[in-house]
Amino acid sequence: MVKKSLGMIFVILLVGVIAAGCPKKTEVKEEPSAKEAQAMAAERARAERMEAERKEREAKEREAARIQEEARKAEEAKRAEEARKAEEARKTQAQKEFEKSLVQKKYPGIEGEVFESKFLKDIRFDFDRYDIRPEDMSILKENAAFLAKNPQMKIQIEGHCDERGTNEYNLALGERRANSVRKYLVSIGVKGDRLSTISYGEERPVDTSHNEEAWSKNRRAHFVILSK
Repeated sequence: MVKKSLGMIFVILLVGVIAAGCPKKTEVKEEPSAKEAQAMAAERARAERMEAERKEREAKEREAARIQEEARKAEEAKRAEEARKAEEARKTQAQKEFEKSLVQKKYPGIEGEVFESKFLKDIRFDFDRYDIRPEDMSILKENAAFLAKNPQMKIQIEGHCDERGTNEYNLALGERRANSVRKYLVSIGVKGDRLSTISYGEERPVDTSHNEEAWSKNRRAHFVILSK
């Protein structure tokens, strides 16, 4: 029994000695080979080159865009200057044409001289009516545009009638015609303080004949320029 126990102890001690004598296995990290190192360096260099090329390309694109924008602005400025000069020339020519169109008149009841111009066109009325006919609205719009180009101008609207009817009736009808024109011009943007009205009834015919053609001409609203 003692021998058996001593044998077991010996075996245990032997196993312990063997275990203590065996070193632990360690992992060795392999260093990259020279070829791998060269490949990695080449990859880094390629990436750096590509990044540099990208930055250079973007810089060139920004410069090209800047030059293009400057050219666009210069072209816009040139066109704006040309348009300004053309507008000034147009206004100068329009003013010359306007001045040339003026005809001085001496009107009863108005101090000093007034002016007539072909740019302020008459409109006509139907018999015994004072409403604006649709075909005459475009004429009044042209007159309003002319007044818009001459914002200091003040005008007088005259209401006229044909010879039929009493003097009193025609004076009242002429006044309604003049006021109807004034109201329409104000409705399309002309300031009311630039417009005055007067009625001449049948007193100032443009055609003294006694027929429908003459009466049609005399049923009108006429414009004179009080100040320009």
